[in-house]
Amino acid sequence: MPPITAREEALAEVRAVYLMLAERPLDRNCVGRAGCCHFRQTGKTPHLTQGEALELARGLRAAGRTRLPERADGACPLLGPDLRCMAYAARPFGCRTHFCAAAGGAAARRDVLDLIRRLETVDERLGGDGAKPLPQALREALADAPGKPQSRRPH
Repeated sequence: MPPITAREEALAEVRAVYLMLAERPLDRNCVGRAGCCHFRQTGKTPHLTQGEALELARGLRAAGRTRLPERADGACPLLGPDLRCMAYAARPFGCRTHFCAAAGGAAARRDVLDLIRRLETVDERLGGDGAKPLPQALREALADAPGKPQSRRPH
């Protein structure tokens, strides 16, 4: 079996953060109404670290998609014509702790700060330069071939 790459380790850490979040006693109940997915209407767009974007791109590719549709309406590019997320299982942290009132409102930062810091640490390990708006972060991650090493930013 080939050795696990640093990138695979980083993505495993992102998935571990998502699992830890799911185990927390936060009052969350995504009912799939997609109101929060209309970024222009809500004025809020989730920001993704590089690890989150790469994990989301992996989930999107697993669903058979390699490109994002252009959205003139300002909605999330992952929102399908059926108003369901095309990569729900791989959705980023911000979508899991989002501001949707129907799902329980925003998770309190104090309740998830340790997980945010873990995602930021993964971002640093991957050579990322901080969180970016979902559409931009995901387009960059999709353009990055799965085995291609990440460029490192100068320190």
